[in-house]
Amino acid sequence: MTNGSRYFKELFASLVIYAGVLTAAIWLLRVPSISAGWRPAIALAPMLPMAGCCWVILRQLRRMDEMQMRMQLEALGFSFAGTALLCMGYGFLEGVGYPRVTMFWVWPIMATLWIIGGFVARRRYQ
Repeated sequence: MTNGSRYFKELFASLVIYAGVLTAAIWLLRVPSISAGWRPAIALAPMLPMAGCCWVILRQLRRMDEMQMRMQLEALGFSFAGTALLCMGYGFLEGVGYPRVTMFWVWPIMATLWIIGGFVARRRYQ
């Protein structure tokens, strides 16, 4: 099994577990008999499989050769800087009356820019 196929299988498995835990947490949080003491733990439960996703991604980064790592560094740098610019810019717009946006948007923005940055880096070095 190649590193790429192992990575995608591990990432897919961790995302499936995340979806299951998230679904269960949403369902449990709608049950009125769940005590208030358990609600924060239930709400944070999907973070455990997300930590697994992070671990899978870090393992894949450690398996890469120097060129692949350089491309990922450029993609992540693009994602980091782009997310910072978009979030800061919108934060200023919120100050003049634009609607507040939840923090849940940060990860999809970052992931999208990481993918775009990966395509740009790959084109640059191939």
